[in-house]
Amino acid sequence: MKKSGILNRHLAGALAELGHGDGVLICDVGMPVPPGPRVVDLAFLAGIPSFAQVLDGLLDELVVEGATAAQEIREANPDASRLLTERLPGLTHVPHDALKALTADARLVVRTGEARPYANVLLRCGVFF
Repeated sequence: MKKSGILNRHLAGALAELGHGDGVLICDVGMPVPPGPRVVDLAFLAGIPSFAQVLDGLLDELVVEGATAAQEIREANPDASRLLTERLPGLTHVPHDALKALTADARLVVRTGEARPYANVLLRCGVFF
């Protein structure tokens, strides 16, 4: 049995299958998920687990070479915007509808219990060497 890191077996297994360039969407409970990507739904109650908790847990496990968020997050959810800016240097912003379109190519979607608007980010996996 694992003693540290991500303990959810579905999420740990999905992360182990990711490769360079694969997309991982971390999203709030309201983000529409297109058919196609594998989904690991962690939502339990509104706000649990939070977007920040899931983001930090995934950033501890993944090499990230790029990230994209909706530009609307800046005004609608300044706390989440600040979190992303601090954790993801080089973060790019696109209109929310464009972010939703980009999720169709994601390999994995991790749904949080976050109930604040625009708490979504599409990560692009890198390599550790």
